[in-house]
Amino acid sequence: MGISVIVVDDDRDNLEVMTEYLELKDVKVLARASNGKEAFEFYIKNKPEIVLLDVIMPDYDGFYALEKIKEHDHTAKVIFVTAASQERTQEKLFETNVDGVIFKPFEMEKLMQAIKSVQNGEKWIPNSVRSKT
Repeated sequence: MGISVIVVDDDRDNLEVMTEYLELKDVKVLARASNGKEAFEFYIKNKPEIVLLDVIMPDYDGFYALEKIKEHDHTAKVIFVTAASQERTQEKLFETNVDGVIFKPFEMEKLMQAIKSVQNGEKWIPNSVRSKT
């Protein structure tokens, strides 16, 4: 596949598992971050094709990172990878200009499908949540 990503999650175990899986699938992980501020800084520095971004993180969350990344580069491709289950948070997810959403827990193959879709310029938003917007 050869695509480049940065992985952002405040849970170290999630970072490790996702990174290992992606590398097995020939996805180049350019950087790993644990909050939205680092995500933005690593985006500027590494210029990945896609950002895999957790939403709920301490200090600077995924919404912060998405806003800053898209302000800097409106063509940036970002996929939220989140366990956010509160209805208000889910509504906020779909008020953003995010390119995809994957809800935890997920099958790794679904993550690869989302990455491929977003890489090809498609949106990857679950139908079950689209109806809320």
